[in-house]
Amino acid sequence: MSAEHSTALTATPSAWAPLRVVAFRSLWLALLASNIGTWMQTVGAQWLLVEQSGSDTLVAVVQTASTLPIVLFALASGALADTLDRRRLLIAVQSFLFGVGVLLTVLTLAGQMPATLLLTLTFALGAGQALTAPAWQAIIPELVPRSQLASASALGAISMNLARAVGPAVAGVLIARTGAGVVFGLNALTFAAFTLVLWRWRPPVAGTAQAPERFAAAVRAGGRYVRHSPVVRRILLRAALFLVPGSALWALLPLVASRRLGLGSGGYGVLLGAVGVGAVAGALLLPRLRARWSVNRLLLVAGVVFAVVLAVLALARSEVAVVAALLPAGVGWVMVLSSVNAAMQLFLPNWVRARGLAVYQMIFAGAQAAGALVWGALSDAYGLVAAHLAAAVVMAAGVLTLRWWPLRDTTGLNREPASYWPEPHLELDPDDHDGPVLVTASYAVGPAREEEFVEAMEAVRRSRLRTGAVRWGLFRDGEEPSRFVEVYLVPSWDEHWRQHAGRLTGADQEAEERARALADGPPDVSHLLSAR
Repeated sequence: MSAEHSTALTATPSAWAPLRVVAFRSLWLALLASNIGTWMQTVGAQWLLVEQSGSDTLVAVVQTASTLPIVLFALASGALADTLDRRRLLIAVQSFLFGVGVLLTVLTLAGQMPATLLLTLTFALGAGQALTAPAWQAIIPELVPRSQLASASALGAISMNLARAVGPAVAGVLIARTGAGVVFGLNALTFAAFTLVLWRWRPPVAGTAQAPERFAAAVRAGGRYVRHSPVVRRILLRAALFLVPGSALWALLPLVASRRLGLGSGGYGVLLGAVGVGAVAGALLLPRLRARWSVNRLLLVAGVVFAVVLAVLALARSEVAVVAALLPAGVGWVMVLSSVNAAMQLFLPNWVRARGLAVYQMIFAGAQAAGALVWGALSDAYGLVAAHLAAAVVMAAGVLTLRWWPLRDTTGLNREPASYWPEPHLELDPDDHDGPVLVTASYAVGPAREEEFVEAMEAVRRSRLRTGAVRWGLFRDGEEPSRFVEVYLVPSWDEHWRQHAGRLTGADQEAEERARALADGPPDVSHLLSAR
């Protein structure tokens, strides 16, 4: 099967299938309400700054303030989601967000909301969202079968973009009639509603064979997994190459609405609503498109569409033309982000899923935060036309890189957990946090298979480093040339034991079996414990 016609994201019979699961449906609806509130909050904050200042950069910084916390806290929040009770974590975070929303509402209605305080509280709301996203994403595989993960990801895109369609339109009407304070208050109520649904949800209690990882160790393990996973790094690269230029649309749209088209807050809401409508349509079309096109062709088409839209926004002077351009922009946006998000969900093993998705959220937010600053500053210096055209060129250049950096086909990879290592029998009884641990595996390899064995061990090296090792090496015995010794260092006995019991996947097992098949018999394994 060629990369062009194969895809890791197999089409599902229905995009709505996960909604038949009562728990998923309740939480999805609560999150939809929260997403609508978040978009209302964003529109309210941006429009408040449009009225208070004439700075393109300051308006664009609203997006930066809301997304920068995800860059700063994402990996830590992913570690928390992998080590703490996710339901309780989400309840605590939503309660915090409700408090911030109430404060924002009261101060705005009292007329005590300067730009610096608005951006500070926006940053606080972004911090709460940074803690919410990994925990929610990691809960999804607990709610729906693996076969429905792609559909659940598409429903996540529908939620975000239905909110993008509804939230700005409602916010525009409310701001015009009552002011931004009421919008902020409604956003606070959505956090309260989400908290109530989480409180009523009772997930099944599952016993765990191991105690939770320590926080610092969990953060380091998540970073190591991403660093040593070429598939995950490629997904993140493709997301960034789309999001940096794509962020120009969100960062500069308030200025297009107010300056070029002469629209008020209601008109701005209509423009954002057009993107949202297009995105919802794109999410509904996505299962059919996945069945016909490879994921890389989806990315190619979506990138070209978005580049054309950015060019149209640079040149269009009528509201009708802008709305017509924003509809396919929504389609392209959801095609890319739903595809890469589903690819992450399907590839990441359960033990590191929240941390891997947290890094994805970090790239998602960081690319938009950096892009918003760049395009806002460029618009300040050279105007809206130049900023949009520059973003279109960068988007087109990113599309061209698909020839060299496509998403990798992971269709045949077994991502199910695999505990296939024999239990070590030690005379010593190490404490869980004793370390470091040096593991050696000695292989006897015939001369005819030496080169092939060394090549096969490269996949083993990546597996060891992804799942816990901090250093790895393959050595050849100078006195006995047919003897190869694999050596890897693990920070603690607990970290190594987790390799034995849950971190490895079927794909890791297959890679190791390919290498072992080239040796003369099983390896002789030793565990060397620190003498101190």
